[in-house]
Amino acid sequence: MLSSRTHGAGAWCTTVVRVVTGVLFVSFSVGKFVDHARESADFDHYGIPAPEVATYLVGALELVGGILLIVGLCTRPAALLLALNLVGAIATAGRVDGGTFHLGVGPAMLLAMVFLVWAGSGRLAVDRLLRRRLAT
Repeated sequence: MLSSRTHGAGAWCTTVVRVVTGVLFVSFSVGKFVDHARESADFDHYGIPAPEVATYLVGALELVGGILLIVGLCTRPAALLLALNLVGAIATAGRVDGGTFHLGVGPAMLLAMVFLVWAGSGRLAVDRLLRRRLAT
């Protein structure tokens, strides 16, 4: 779970994908807390049950998952949970609103999460440090 399938230049590309998507998830999560009423109204519009609570839960998942991706800790599990989150977002917001963001950025990030589940963390990751410590 801590290993990376990419090496050399590929590991650096994996790192870029991991960090960039992590930053995006953190930035998406902020809105769910800062503008909770609007986000909850959107969740209600998409037909998500208990939109007030769901907004906080999704925001927490995106915040924690994004931070884990940025630092490269538990990359595969974090990417898997965020991939499931994106499937939900595409199936709800994408179905109701469509648009470039929901049907463009969302699927692209879903592909990135599937890639990270497969590839692991790449370079400059806590996962990598833990793997080295556990190997000794």
